[in-house]
Amino acid sequence: MSEHVRIESGGGVLAITLARPERRNAITVAMYAALAAAIEAAQGDSSLRLVTLRGEGKDFTAGNDLADFMAAMPRDGEEIAVWRLLRALAVNELPLIAAVHGNAIGIGTTMLLHCDLVLAAEDTRFSLPFVDLGLVPEAASSLLLPRLAGRRRAARYLLLAESFGPEDALDWGLVSQVVPKAALEQSLAQTVAALLAKPATALRLTQKLLRHGNREEILERFALENGHFSERLQSAEVKEAILAFFEKRKTPNVVS
Repeated sequence: MSEHVRIESGGGVLAITLARPERRNAITVAMYAALAAAIEAAQGDSSLRLVTLRGEGKDFTAGNDLADFMAAMPRDGEEIAVWRLLRALAVNELPLIAAVHGNAIGIGTTMLLHCDLVLAAEDTRFSLPFVDLGLVPEAASSLLLPRLAGRRRAARYLLLAESFGPEDALDWGLVSQVVPKAALEQSLAQTVAALLAKPATALRLTQKLLRHGNREEILERFALENGHFSERLQSAEVKEAILAFFEKRKTPNVVS
């Protein structure tokens, strides 16, 4: 488990909080493992009716902690904790509600594709800088993002790595509601209360029906993306891009 992931359970709700505000909730390998374990364990807990996900501090998450990730570089074919988390999200059978604010970078955006409801504060900025880091998309975002936003808009976000705001995300369906920043916690509490007031079995079955038919396709896309991602991690392009990121300079064209 990780001290930077707070897990609270009560009243039928598993509340997960990214609690590393001093680093903008950048997610470490240990945090990925803790998040995956919590979501996996929730599936077998009959006392739980839904899961919430939020970030502490100024941001939802700055995405991957690159220094931590590169220090724990996986060997060829080795499953990494982030893939375990993504699989747990894809097969999750409890309604999952995310409340996001500030920056939602990389996996901070792609994980939302696997949530059932997403509340976004007006100050939220979404960003998918995979290509800028010499990487490829993950979390089946290369499948789900074009399906939701259309191929041309998905290309702006994934190829050009353009950031976008909550109104755009609401327009094409990444988020379900945009609220004032000061009202985000209250809106999350109201959404949770509304869901808890529903018949429990009907709620769970409806969540499964909404996801029916997508699971195998998503897992197949995971495998395709993860294969390319693993290869990219060994490339000169990625090493130079990450070094440039830490040195706060532009990345030259490196062919790998």
